[in-house]
Amino acid sequence: MLNIGDLVIYSSHGICRIDGINSMKINGVTKDYYVLHPLENDQQQLTINAPVDNDKIKMKELIKKPEAEKILESFYLDGVEWIDNPNLRSQTYKKIVNNGDRFDIAKVINTLIKKKHELENDGKKLYEQDNKHLTTIQGILFKELSLALGLSVKELHDKINQRLLKAV
Repeated sequence: MLNIGDLVIYSSHGICRIDGINSMKINGVTKDYYVLHPLENDQQQLTINAPVDNDKIKMKELIKKPEAEKILESFYLDGVEWIDNPNLRSQTYKKIVNNGDRFDIAKVINTLIKKKHELENDGKKLYEQDNKHLTTIQGILFKELSLALGLSVKELHDKINQRLLKAV
């Protein structure tokens, strides 16, 4: 069980702080709920009540520095396979991300960033759906990595982009 004050990754809301654990009665059933508040500026007013015992909800503790360093190093490696069909690519990448494995998420980010740079070098843009997906998952993972590594998100962006631009 998590504790009040813990930071977690919660679904697509990103990093949230557990501000309480309350019992709530819904439909005659009393359950314990984590009271979560996202740390992102545009979501700070949002309160999320997540059941403590729900296995379907993706809530993970933040990674520690050693794992964050390994993920950072993974940006020297290949990403996932690029899929030419935009709909199949979107479905496949979302499935990988929803699995919650941060190394796999980093591979998707790796591939999308490389493709974005490649297209920009040719005077083109990344497909809008890919760009939105990249922005969302990159924002969440990079914020988590920056906290674990003691870097600003910008410093982390710069560090990863330097690694990826060497590979393109």
